[in-house]
Formats: sequence, C-alpha cells, structure tokens
Amino acid sequence: MSPRLSVVIPSYNSAPFIEETMQSILRSDDLDMEVIVSDHSSTDGTWERLQQFAADPRVSLTQIEKGGGAPRNWNAVTERASGELIKLVCGDDVLLPGTLERQVALLDANPEATLTACRRNLVDARGKSFMKDWGLKGLNEPMTGPEVMRAVVQSGGNLLGEPACVMMRRAPLVENGSWNPEIPYLIDLASYTRVLLPNGGFVPDLHTGATFRISSGQWSVALSKSQSQQYIAFTEWVQSTYPGVVTDADRRASDRKARMMELKRRGAYLVLRSRMS
Repeated sequence: MSPRLSVVIPSYNSAPFIEETMQSILRSDDLDMEVIVSDHSSTDGTWERLQQFAADPRVSLTQIEKGGGAPRNWNAVTERASGELIKLVCGDDVLLPGTLERQVALLDANPEATLTACRRNLVDARGKSFMKDWGLKGLNEPMTGPEVMRAVVQSGGNLLGEPACVMMRRAPLVENGSWNPEIPYLIDLASYTRVLLPNGGFVPDLHTGATFRISSGQWSVALSKSQSQQYIAFTEWVQSTYPGVVTDADRRASDRKARMMELKRRGAYLVLRSRMS
C-alpha cells in the first residue's frame, strides 16, 4: 500500500546541512510517509552522511549521475514517489516542528485544494535568521487556483515560497509534467501553476513552517542576473497557456515589479555576501 505522504529530497553537496534537514523531517514519526533522497553525485561527503538514516524503514536513498542540473534531480526524486501528497525539501532547508502534520490536515479538511503553502524564515549559510515569517502576502484564505495565480503574477514575485513551504497533491503535479524546467529560476512557481490551473484550489497554512537557506552555492543565487527576464517569461507563459487568468494590465504591472525586485534581490545578495558562505 502506498504511503499517504511522500517527502522527496534532492541533495547536492549538502554535507553541512543534510543531517539537520533529515532530522527535521523524520521527527514526524506519527505520519504515514516515505522519505526519498536522490543525491546528485555529491563530492563533499553528503552521500556518506546520509547513510546513518538508511536503517529507518521510511527512508530510501538513491543516487543519480552528474548532469542535468537541479531540474533533473527534482524530477528524478519525484518519479520515485508514490504518496497521494508530496513535499519537496532541498538538502539545505529545514522544516519546523508540526509542519508536515498541519499541512496534511489542511489538505484533508479541504478536498478541493490541490496545494497549501506556509510562511518561512530566511537564514544565512550558518543558519542565522535575517528575515522571519516571510511569504503568503495577501493569500490569507482559501482561494481558487486562478485567484491565487492572478495575485502571484500581480506581485511580481513568488508569494507561495520555495518547495519546503509547499505541500501538493501528487497527481496533478505528475499528470502535468512534474517539475517544469523551462524557466529555471522559477521551476517551483511554474510547477505550482500546473497544479493550481486551470481547476485547482489553494488553502493557506498561516504558520511559519520552514527555513530557507541563502548560500553562495545556491542555484537561485547563480541565476540572479536573469531573474527578472525569467519572471517576465513566466507571466507570458501563464497568459498564453491559461487564457483569461491574467490580463495585459496584470502583466505590465508584474513586469515592472519583477525588475524592481531583481534590483532589491541583487542588493541583498551584496549586503549578505559575507553570510552566504
């Protein structure tokens, strides 16, 4: 019988953090869940540190060869999942106590919802928080998928947060192509869109449930110079793929905000440079 929840972890050179990540997930010992790790040929000892968790019957450890970047590993680990619900947690992020149980309960209580998301704390490479309770601005009540995505586009950013914030029903994710690699910086948001549109629903988890780590080796930091261009491409994709969800006026406002947010983000990366490694 398949587990209720699949927590999938794509890891790559996460040795300093992977033990804390795994422990934050496995403390939820009352849930019917599987925990699947796909290590992308790490060279820093990540795979060796994962071996201490191999004896837990909930845990499955796998490796894939080099190549294909983060999208390949996200999809590889998701292909192994069998739960009705799915949550992806990168190998340097941490779940706060109660997050998994609370999000499963929210999706149980709201069968029309295909996705839930929580707020998160942003932390530096050493785990020190520099921004707390971030996310879900304006998404404070159950909404239809089109309502959520219109609000997201109008914001010029990712109101739903990184994958550690999100729990989804697995079927609409995999039936629509799993993680969407066409817009690399927004692989998470583009994939949430596939789960929410055209007929999905959203229920918010109004707690702070995860920490998201900003580090110099992070994929989104490497892509920072093209973030606004990719967001503009994302809004174009939403409008062309799901007609009627966003208007031309929504897109114009979104494009302006995306450019402003890229400048702010790059400035923050400069200010935080000493804390990112």
